[in-house]
Order: sequence, then C-alpha cells, then structure tokens
Amino acid sequence: MNIRDFKPAIVYTIYIASTPEKVWEALTTAEFSQRYFFGNAVEVDLRVGGAYIVRTPDGALHISGEVIECDPPKKLTITFNVNWPELIEKLGPTLVTYEIEQAGDAVKLTMLQSHDRPLSDDILSGGRQGWPAILSSLKSVLETGTPLVIKMAPPERMLAALKKMGIKTP
Repeated sequence: MNIRDFKPAIVYTIYIASTPEKVWEALTTAEFSQRYFFGNAVEVDLRVGGAYIVRTPDGALHISGEVIECDPPKKLTITFNVNWPELIEKLGPTLVTYEIEQAGDAVKLTMLQSHDRPLSDDILSGGRQGWPAILSSLKSVLETGTPLVIKMAPPERMLAALKKMGIKTP
C-alpha cells in the first residue's frame, strides 16, 4: 500500500482547550475513547506496523487496521477498516490521519479520511455523519469532562449505496 495514492475525501478541523498530550491520549487509549466514542474502545499498538482496533461496547471487533505513521503527540496515521469484509474488497482501504498542533492556548486537531480511489458522496455520507459527532464528543470530554449525548440514526444514504453495490451490511 502506497499512502501517496490516498487522497483526503473528508477533512475536519476542530480547536480544543487542551494539550497535545491529552488529545493524543484521548485518541489512543481504550479508557479515554470509551467516554467520547459512544462506548467504543480504541486499542493502539503505538508503533509503525502495530495494530489499530476499535471494539464495540460488548467487546466485538468493529474496526481494524494498522499504524502507518506514529509521531506522539503530533501525528497518527492508521488504516481504518470497518469489519465488513465485502466493504474493504469493493471500496478499498480507508486511511485516517490525526494531526495535532498547538494553537495558542488550544490544540488544533485535524482529522483526514483518505482513500486510494474516488468514492461517491453517498458512500462518504457515513463518515460525514459520524466524524463530526465523534470529534465533537471528544472535544466536550476534554473541555468539560462530559461526553455529548447524540442520537444518530444509521447512515441511510451510505447503507442504500452499499446495498446497491451488493455489499451486505450488519
């Protein structure tokens, strides 16, 4: 896999009243991530080639990947593959990069979701729905100690597009 072939399809930047170290901890530890990622636990082996795993609240594998770049507390790039084998086969891998920068008394967190091929807006609508909720809840936890309670429906446009492509979803 050549990461130079990946082009950002979704980019979000937020500013958080925190430190780069705390943002890094939030992105890379199960204990912290469960608080803002709706009960999901992020497990990362923080070395190039290390495993990146997200488990659902019941412990099931939800997302798996590999660490591509790791520069604590500045940058983490991982493959981010939802545990639907047909999805990866037909749409290819997803690359997620977190860039963390000091910005005065705040931290600038930029998240990029990149792909090695063009994807339709309908397919990308799932990430465009999910990432703002996840990152907003992360910001809330870091700034107030309390996660956001966000009621979200399944990404219907994305699921319909996947079904049209013959990809089975849970």
